[in-house]
Amino acid sequence: MLNVAIITLYETGHQSFGAASVGAWLRQAGACVSYQDLAVQALNEAQIKTADLIALHLPMHTATRIAAAVLPRLRQLNQTAHFCCFGLYAPINAEYLGGLGVQTILGGEFEEGLLALCRRLDGSPQRLDEFARFQTEPTISLNRQQFLTPDRSGLPPLPQYAAVELSDKTRLTAGYTEASRGCKHLCRHCPITPVYKGAFRVVQKEVVLADIRNQVAAGAGHITFGDPDFFNGPGHALAIVQALHAEFPDITYDVTIKVEHLLQQRRHLPTLAKTGCLFVTSAVEAVDDAILARLDKGHTTADFTEAVHLLRAAKLHMSPTFVAFTPWITPAGYMEFLRTIAQLDLIEQVAPIQYAIRLLIPAGSRLLELTEVQALVGEFDEAALVYPWRHPDPSMDALQEAVLKVVQNGDERGLARTEIFTQVWQLAAQFGPIHGSNAKHRYAKLPPISLHSKPAPRLLENWYC
Repeated sequence: MLNVAIITLYETGHQSFGAASVGAWLRQAGACVSYQDLAVQALNEAQIKTADLIALHLPMHTATRIAAAVLPRLRQLNQTAHFCCFGLYAPINAEYLGGLGVQTILGGEFEEGLLALCRRLDGSPQRLDEFARFQTEPTISLNRQQFLTPDRSGLPPLPQYAAVELSDKTRLTAGYTEASRGCKHLCRHCPITPVYKGAFRVVQKEVVLADIRNQVAAGAGHITFGDPDFFNGPGHALAIVQALHAEFPDITYDVTIKVEHLLQQRRHLPTLAKTGCLFVTSAVEAVDDAILARLDKGHTTADFTEAVHLLRAAKLHMSPTFVAFTPWITPAGYMEFLRTIAQLDLIEQVAPIQYAIRLLIPAGSRLLELTEVQALVGEFDEAALVYPWRHPDPSMDALQEAVLKVVQNGDERGLARTEIFTQVWQLAAQFGPIHGSNAKHRYAKLPPISLHSKPAPRLLENWYC
């Protein structure tokens, strides 16, 4: 029997669907599977020392950087185990991970590949012989899989992860599942694009509902659907939430949906509200149409504004995310970004870290198709896992660093979102280029902030990369 240690490192404060899904496949095949989540647990060295296969889940940039830091320790603890990295960020960083001693890289629909790897290793008398070393599984698979219900037994309990806080400060234990992977769209900055290339794959309805059922039994009062876009397949998505609400009418949930899809599928927004959706995360990214065009987002600033109003009419909150600092943002443009958030009465719905997010250009990014980006970036930085860039106006890089400090300080002190927004506005308005620009008077005063704004439902975990 193969001993498999599955390690997760950081997944925005939720229990890992990917690890639990893989665990179900491998346990069904007879493997002895242990889980470790280094975001909420200390490394269990004893499990590492006895593992035949050590598999690290890399769905995010942050998780991949943590993996790079922990891999030398894992290899020191176990010099005979086979090392595998799986998940969205594994194939786009395959060369770098290979240099760290990772022997198998699996991306896309990775469950079949991990099962094949286990069978390959289990059939090898020596784990590190030439047969075991050679990867025969596709690095990226887009096969349509018949999923198994994720096996979460052995993962840290749900209360150790981020909760959902309601408007009245009530907190709900949050579960997490996925109804689909990949995305139909090809946004230039998105890490999904180089792996799925416009494809998306569904997790069967009965599997998703069984996964939710198990998490509700474990204490979940809210479910986050982690699909890159819940409305890539609206029929599939709506059938799931309607069945969820019929079985668990008191369970709430949240989803992620593109602005473009919010407009196209507006007729379905009331269904989301009626079935328990609290808020919709949407990757707005910018309020400058030229920047949105460069990112190939498929929406405009006017579309964003319309989507906010559509959600409000349906009694849903929008939780927008942004890439506030790009090579094309200007001092006045940043102030207009802040002004738009205030004018749309979104301050309570925007996580403050969104005011400081800086564009990442990872390996394989479609941004590298743009001649202006090619001229802007430096050599690939393996330690940071990005192509580094500096703003043509150095003061904008300085502003980003200053805003990040304000946000971090505000979070550490437990300041309200309105207070942090006010500090960011005042900092940016007094910044050199703004202070001396023609826009000085336009941005001299803080825009009116609605006195009727109330804290919106939110996940108590603010990072998205």
